[in-house]
Amino acid sequence: MIAEAGLAALWLAAALAALQLALAVIGLRLNKHVRPELVEGRAPEKPAAHLDTGALTGSARMGEVAKEIMAAVRPVAVVQGVLTGLAMILLIAVFVRSDMSVLLVAENSHSDKPMLYKIAGAWGNHEGSMLLWVTILGLAGATVATIERRLQARTLIATLGAQAAIALGFYAFLLFSSNPFARLNPAAPDGRGLNPLLQDPGLAFHPPTLYIGYVGISVAFSFAVGALVTRDVGPAFARAMRPWVLGAWIFLTLGITAGSYWAYYELGWGGWWFWDPVENASLMPWLAATALLHSVSVLATRDGLRAWTVMLAVVAFSMSMVGTFLVRSGILTSVHAFAVDPSRGSFILALLAIYIGGALVLFALRIGTVRQGTTFDLVSREGALVANNLLLSVILGIVLIGTLYPIVAAAMGVQLSVGPPFFDKAAGPVALILVTVMAVGPLLRWRRDDGHVALERMMLPIAVAALAMAAIFIATGGIGILPFLGLGLAAGLAAASVAPLWKRNLRRTPLFTWGMVIAHLGIAVSLAGMASDSAFTKETLVAVRVGEPNRVGPFLVRLDGISPAIGPNWSALQARLSIRRGDDGAWFYLYPQSRYFSSPVTVTSESAIATRWNGQLYTVLGQSDGEGRWQLRLWWKPFVTLIWAGGALIAIGGMLSLIGRVRRERRVAEREAFA
Repeated sequence: MIAEAGLAALWLAAALAALQLALAVIGLRLNKHVRPELVEGRAPEKPAAHLDTGALTGSARMGEVAKEIMAAVRPVAVVQGVLTGLAMILLIAVFVRSDMSVLLVAENSHSDKPMLYKIAGAWGNHEGSMLLWVTILGLAGATVATIERRLQARTLIATLGAQAAIALGFYAFLLFSSNPFARLNPAAPDGRGLNPLLQDPGLAFHPPTLYIGYVGISVAFSFAVGALVTRDVGPAFARAMRPWVLGAWIFLTLGITAGSYWAYYELGWGGWWFWDPVENASLMPWLAATALLHSVSVLATRDGLRAWTVMLAVVAFSMSMVGTFLVRSGILTSVHAFAVDPSRGSFILALLAIYIGGALVLFALRIGTVRQGTTFDLVSREGALVANNLLLSVILGIVLIGTLYPIVAAAMGVQLSVGPPFFDKAAGPVALILVTVMAVGPLLRWRRDDGHVALERMMLPIAVAALAMAAIFIATGGIGILPFLGLGLAAGLAAASVAPLWKRNLRRTPLFTWGMVIAHLGIAVSLAGMASDSAFTKETLVAVRVGEPNRVGPFLVRLDGISPAIGPNWSALQARLSIRRGDDGAWFYLYPQSRYFSSPVTVTSESAIATRWNGQLYTVLGQSDGEGRWQLRLWWKPFVTLIWAGGALIAIGGMLSLIGRVRRERRVAEREAFA
């Protein structure tokens, strides 16, 4: 009965989404014929001379009806969110109980799985992950309906209507194409098991993190649609949307950072980013959300970039839909594409066309009503933010073209792949220019600035970057041009990032300013890690017998032996490696494994990693040649950990900004209520 209850909750939630959309549409249409103050609940102004008393009375009655209908949208959205949450909880329950009469459980779990992976199995597949998507969407809609008070009532209702329209498409997708509660008759004796590559604590939480980011972007998209419908694109709309963009950006940052580290240590190839289509699918919304985050801040605080902000909201949501399509359709080959289905991918493609096409048509129809915001000079912080946005858009375009080009080529009968060399050469130089602009922007004044005075403020970061480049050149004797520039610019960006704190009372500095400083510093730290990994990594690939020593970087590595190992649902061959740094260092040990999973039958390489203050030693055990020799892959990766440390700093900076912005908005609201 648990599965049937879950399916019933899903159907009810879908019905409520339809009701929510219908109420929003009817309420807004009635509202078109009503004087705004009658719906907003404000005191009526003095009647205009050309309106007779009967017209005003009719308008007032219609206003009351519109007001009641629109008021019903909020509770409907809340109940819909509760029902989707219930459906997700019930799906987790059938996985925890290992109910093999549910098809999804039988195909993606096993009674011997550790409890964590039974729970993670609920979203480690196509149907469950889409239900998780809809659940987060429903809960986000309920949150908007519950806490949002600063938007005009009409704009909020239009926003909730847009949110319901998005949810309806995904409900249809689940109920008619991907039912997660479908029964299996007769029940399976046991399950096939979760993909062993997904059996990792980090990856158990990776999809929910990314999905929260995607859904946060969808809320921003709904806000943009709502503002376009009611012609209410302005600072109030931007202030309401900004926390959602910031929250989505934080979770996308965490998801991408965690996913990168998971791929690094789990897949056994020693890389942290491969420009894989699924990796790109999460990067593209992050790039668009980063541009949107800066644009919406300008609109919220300076009333500028109105049309650009709305367009970026549409683009960001488009990228999250494109990413969902790429991951779920199977149209591209990826080591990360664990749940693919071309037929169901076409359903998502249809949703993508409807949502994005509809939003673009609405944008085209309303663009004439989106008034120009406050203007600014080219040399200003707004100007730097526009340049920042344009460069982010260029990188987004490069990633999108590089990801989709193999599809277009395949349609023309040509099979090809676009890999790291293309992305590195095309996006790398643009990214370095972006870093330069990022360093300059916070040092400029709003609206207008004096170029000479601004240049004086930049002298210290420029000097730091120049000194760093000179030191690197002297110490290394020359490295590749991109890592060389990357290390130098990282040093300059680090200095520029903390510059907004100079000569300020740090205790009185707003929390969101601290957030900006830490996030930009995180970019500098990550960039330094990427450049170091590219410039200084050492790799050794050998076939060795027991007792033979080898060297990688400053380390001596000796294979001591191979022995069996047993886990909760796997067996393994485990190598014992004795390692010391230099000729006089203390010995320590690493134990890389080659694991065998029986359900489903899979062999994985479990790397063993030693972390030091200046990098990581990464070891992987390969196959035996049958003559007593074993393959070993060894990497020494100086400062590679800075990549993920920087990602964590970026997310922390975003969180501080979010908390600071929410606190300021609350204080403003309290002052306005008191006044």
